[in-house]
Amino acid sequence: MPIMTISATIRSDATRRTADTWRRQTSLRRFYTALGIGLLLVAMCTAMWFADEANAGHFFDRLPHILDFLSWLVPKDWNDVWRALFDIASPHDKGSQEFNFPLGRVYLWRGFYLPEYFELMLTTLNVALVSTFIGFVFAVPFSFIAARNLTPSPVLRLVVKRFMELLRAFPEIVIAGLFAAILSTGPVAAIIAIGLHSIGALGKLFYEINENIDMRAEEGLRAVGANWFERMRFAALPQVLPNFTSYTLLRIEINVRISTIIGAVGGGGIGEELKLSISRGFGAKTLALVLLLFTTIFLVDQFSAWLRRKLVGEQAFMMGA
Repeated sequence: MPIMTISATIRSDATRRTADTWRRQTSLRRFYTALGIGLLLVAMCTAMWFADEANAGHFFDRLPHILDFLSWLVPKDWNDVWRALFDIASPHDKGSQEFNFPLGRVYLWRGFYLPEYFELMLTTLNVALVSTFIGFVFAVPFSFIAARNLTPSPVLRLVVKRFMELLRAFPEIVIAGLFAAILSTGPVAAIIAIGLHSIGALGKLFYEINENIDMRAEEGLRAVGANWFERMRFAALPQVLPNFTSYTLLRIEINVRISTIIGAVGGGGIGEELKLSISRGFGAKTLALVLLLFTTIFLVDQFSAWLRRKLVGEQAFMMGA
């Protein structure tokens, strides 16, 4: 048999074996995927059944009444939503707390005032901004220490990484509840809780960015005798600062939402007022607060997205930088 024929036969057999192996692996992967999805669905259905049987408000029994809340959420007079939002007296106010709209105005100049709900929204925004700033200030040095290409000590890297994982492990609402018990309710507990979680979350994102930088500038500074702090300041930081800023802006968006939720458990701000309004069934006040929240979060998201595009470029932004 000619050598070329033998070679072609060997290649054909190798190709066939490779194709058979690939088909078996693909079939096995599909089987395990289908099995995993099936087990997940069974677990979810079983959990819902047990929860419904145990208590959980008898979910399935109450399912037909899921839209009953509209009966009290929709106000009889839609103008009451705007009156509640801007601290204007309602003609329906006859001593009822439902129409006794807040009058805690903050007068800025003569007849110009900041309505109480807007002041509460500013408190929520302040919590988000201050906690994000705390997270950024601590996450930056931690991220340089945690990066394997920037810190030679494996023990130091391990300690910092585990510490940031610990900060991320506890939900903000749990940390806020703990500090609220220690420091009393208010924005301070919310700032500490969100700030600690932001250190862990931003630190992880930052050190992953650090591990992908161009090391030539750092090596050049090392060659001329620069110390570690100088190498981080003049070689690493200029490369990563735009991405650091982009992720920090993204974290502000997240923290605005989180600070609203934490406000409902004693963290102050608009979340606490929204919880009280819902629990008392005040439709106009609830809609006013929801409208203010939605508008604020939408504007923060749009401004953050625009600024991130300017910092990292359109292509990097679309890739999730």
